[in-house]
Amino acid sequence: MPLNKAKTGTDELRALIRDLGKLPDEMRRELRREMRKAGQAALTQARANAAFSSRIPAATKLSISFAKRRPGVALVVNKNVAPHARVLEHLGRRGSFLHPVFGSKKRVRQPARPFFFRAAQEAWRAIDADIAQAVDRAARKHGFKE
Repeated sequence: MPLNKAKTGTDELRALIRDLGKLPDEMRRELRREMRKAGQAALTQARANAAFSSRIPAATKLSISFAKRRPGVALVVNKNVAPHARVLEHLGRRGSFLHPVFGSKKRVRQPARPFFFRAAQEAWRAIDADIAQAVDRAARKHGFKE
């Protein structure tokens, strides 16, 4: 890791997984609980931003991963429950998009309604700091030292 780059909470989690391999079950349970708590504010905000839809808030969940490549907390929207969510998000940009209408050859313009990226961006630093603290607590509790 370069000297000038600050270590993030996700980097610390990645280093712990790299050092230990598969995390012990008790440590996983503790970390999962802490990480879910850390991501709860972003989840709540994303659901509130998507209140215009009847399906998107229920389809939005937190995903906790301890995989070596991408450990951490992720906000995900189930595409089977809310297939329109990705299109309405419009990659977090305002504006509009074109889509076909059933039974017509015309395409209509619909305004985008970003709800997801904004919630994640607002909460990213707090989530990362919470993950760093959770990793430190779990490592100390299980006998690791700095």
